[in-house]
Amino acid sequence: ELKKASKRMTCHKRYKIKKKVREHHRKLRKEAKKRGHKKPRKDPGIPNSAPFKETLLREAELRKQQLEELKQQQKLDRQKEQDKKRKLETDPADEPSNVESVEEFGQSKPKKAKLSKQNPKTVHCLELKKVIEASDILLEVLDARDPLGCRCPQVEEVIVQSGHKKLVLVLNKSDLIPKENLENWLNYLTKELPTVVFKAFTNPKDKRKITKVHFNDNAVSFKHKVCFGKEGLLKLLGGFQETLGKPIQVGVIGFPNVGKSSIINSLKQERICNVGISMGLTRSMQVVPLDKQITIIDSPCFIVSPLNSSTALALRSPASIEVVKPLEAASAILSQADARQVVLKYNVPNYKNSLEFFTNLAQRRGLHQKGGSPNVERAAKLLWSEWTGASLCYYCQPPTLWTPPPHFNENIVADMKRGFNLEELEKNNAHNIQAIRGPSSGNSILFWSSGLTNGIIEEKDIPELPKVMQQGKQEEREDSEDKVSDQESVDCETVDVNYMSPIEETSEALPEESIAGEPSTRSSIILDEKTKEDDAYDFSTDY
Repeated sequence: ELKKASKRMTCHKRYKIKKKVREHHRKLRKEAKKRGHKKPRKDPGIPNSAPFKETLLREAELRKQQLEELKQQQKLDRQKEQDKKRKLETDPADEPSNVESVEEFGQSKPKKAKLSKQNPKTVHCLELKKVIEASDILLEVLDARDPLGCRCPQVEEVIVQSGHKKLVLVLNKSDLIPKENLENWLNYLTKELPTVVFKAFTNPKDKRKITKVHFNDNAVSFKHKVCFGKEGLLKLLGGFQETLGKPIQVGVIGFPNVGKSSIINSLKQERICNVGISMGLTRSMQVVPLDKQITIIDSPCFIVSPLNSSTALALRSPASIEVVKPLEAASAILSQADARQVVLKYNVPNYKNSLEFFTNLAQRRGLHQKGGSPNVERAAKLLWSEWTGASLCYYCQPPTLWTPPPHFNENIVADMKRGFNLEELEKNNAHNIQAIRGPSSGNSILFWSSGLTNGIIEEKDIPELPKVMQQGKQEEREDSEDKVSDQESVDCETVDVNYMSPIEETSEALPEESIAGEPSTRSSIILDEKTKEDDAYDFSTDY
């Protein structure tokens, strides 16, 4: 007979294992002590010596029954409301009567009923029009890394045609481009419209109030904690309000991920608007009173026209309302960037095409598929997220000659600048440029802009969603409704029915990596295990 393998080990190894086990247990005890978890005390119940024990028990049983009945009633009410919503989505003819019948529950419910069948792009256009109509001044936020690509001629033309509205440009993310490039862009844009150099507070995890810091020459170390340009922008708006002699409303507009909500939070010194890394978080207009005389209105992003170049579509299309293919989008961005600086930034060898670059990047970052092959899709998604985020340093050169857009002329430019204190604005911009510490040209990537980005402002110009995409969004809404109904808690004294927001946030519609080879791999593993068992059996019978 074969001898079994011995389980004896050296004393050094045995003591080492015991030591590791002791350290692990000590770590668990320390974490449990920090959390402060204690054993739940068992309810001793009502003592027999207590007076009116039977009465208290009957009352407790009665309350328990009432709670169960309340749970059942709430469950039935939720089912009825879900049936109404599904019926409303399937039968558009019954929409007005259903909307009137649920008005008593609040405003969020009828908004959900009206917008559930609409294209998200249509909702964005409607909300953007509301912001433009309600505002006296429009702040068009531009990404300083590509200011020309963040301007929308269609929206600017609508503002100019209104006749009595002012348009101001805000160069946000000014700390991500070289100082010389920032000065060149400021000189170029000031010829056309009042321009403010701005650097918003960028710490989305901190939900507390933003502390005021009076910056000086040593304040540059607070790179992500200090807002630059706030004083200049507030003085510009305050001066215009005094000239106008009445309270004003200021709308903040722009393409996705240019920092519209971050600017409002910086002006308010508090996180009022929702901000994040993903594009297109703001879905509807939000009114934020700055003081008694100035009110800020946040708006959803511009809708990019499909007639733009592939680079513009890659940089300005939010994945929440557009179908973004990471490989195509990242390849379009890579084609417009300086190859030598890209190689130095990502620390990869020289490449001949985008596929070779993504392969090298995946190997460099450790992005692998099953089997060890480099995951090109994840590498492309990584590059796309970095270029659309707020951390990568790249810049564009302004045009050598200034040519006004077709919807601007000398009279319109003079009218847009009337009522603003431009001398004080120039001083504040110069002070902010000196205070902001930007990267050098060697640490940034040179990018060739594709020019103005065309947008969609009319609902009739919006292309219809494919039927498959509409069905997927409807299924997502129903699943989220079921999850919310399961997680609702019951209160004994008050019963509140919480409805979901009018427009549900959708996750990024990015293609997942293919797993077509998974079934064959699993079957091969099962067969290998089976053959091993057979071999082991034959081996034992021979002996």
